[in-house]
Amino acid sequence: MLSRNWRCREGELDIVATDRSMLVVCEVKTRSGRRFGEPAEAVTEDKQARIRRITSRWLSEFQVSWCPIRFDVLSVDCPPVGEPTIRHIPGAF
Repeated sequence: MLSRNWRCREGELDIVATDRSMLVVCEVKTRSGRRFGEPAEAVTEDKQARIRRITSRWLSEFQVSWCPIRFDVLSVDCPPVGEPTIRHIPGAF
């Protein structure tokens, strides 16, 4: 893990990590019910564009030159009763 909850003026990156071959930017979405759909559904095209812009800022801030980047989503479902479930979606966008 390289950064967690990294903030800039445009927003926040939940997790920035590496799998030794590429940079992995991971958006974490949590829901306690299905009223608003699956957690991953909250990562809309607008949200994806914002994450890409913030990633560009992160790269500049840490002076990282070009590298392959993968954008993942961690979908966390915390039902009122029972155990939470986590779904990792590599290369979500």
